[in-house]
Amino acid sequence: MKKDQTFMPRRVLLTGAAAMGAAGTAGLFLTGCTDTAPARPGAPAAGPGGRAAVKSSTFRLQPLTGDGPPRAVPARTPVRVEPILRMSGTGRRMLLTFDDGPDRAYTPHILDTLAKYGVRATFFVCGEMARANRDLLARMADEGHVVGNHTWSHPLLTELSRARIRAEMERTSEAIEQGYGEHPRWFRAPYGAWNRAVFQLGSEMGMEPLAWTVDSLDWTEPGTRTIIDRIEHGAAPGVVVLSHDAGGDRSQSVSALRRYLPRLLDDGYHLTVPRRPYA
Repeated sequence: MKKDQTFMPRRVLLTGAAAMGAAGTAGLFLTGCTDTAPARPGAPAAGPGGRAAVKSSTFRLQPLTGDGPPRAVPARTPVRVEPILRMSGTGRRMLLTFDDGPDRAYTPHILDTLAKYGVRATFFVCGEMARANRDLLARMADEGHVVGNHTWSHPLLTELSRARIRAEMERTSEAIEQGYGEHPRWFRAPYGAWNRAVFQLGSEMGMEPLAWTVDSLDWTEPGTRTIIDRIEHGAAPGVVVLSHDAGGDRSQSVSALRRYLPRLLDDGYHLTVPRRPYA
């Protein structure tokens, strides 16, 4: 059974973060051009609601308030006109990504399964959830996972002003820094809805836009078997799989991971985390 590389302790991960961000030529993300024209938003990919301790109306609609000035961020990235969709490079590499958490009811079980098989994943967290569960972000750092920005309250960004988009993204990056220990280098728009302002602001904050290739649609709670089938049938070199660890009842997502993960590994897939597509 193939496994991803051994987890790095958090202190090694954080001190080597800058080098890791620019390193590696295999498995780089290259899909997505750099221009200034707006991209067409994709179909919704995340369900409503939050973890048990945060009411859905609060999680999605809480007014924004300032938490102080933003911290220093990495150098500006290229401005894209579409999100990155898949990996390039050789080998049977795939990415597992989880949105909307961290949620204390489900995220620990997902982390336990990933740890059991020595696999790293990418978690696109919402700022309010991240602030309430900093210990889970610290665990993600300790176990070598990547944490990305998924906005503070999971709004439809294409309906917000530029100032509101910036606030959603900046507050979340600050929450990630406080719990994970470094600034996020990846961003995913809620519902897959991107526009020019989202790409430009993400670039200014040093984040690359990452979408997905295979949508498990687990947020619809279609049944564990259906989630497994969608991911196994969509498995292929370079794909990015979208699942959720919060935003509703994610027990099916937890159960599905326990079953499809060892099968993917037995099939020779190398489940890894994203690397920056530029030096």
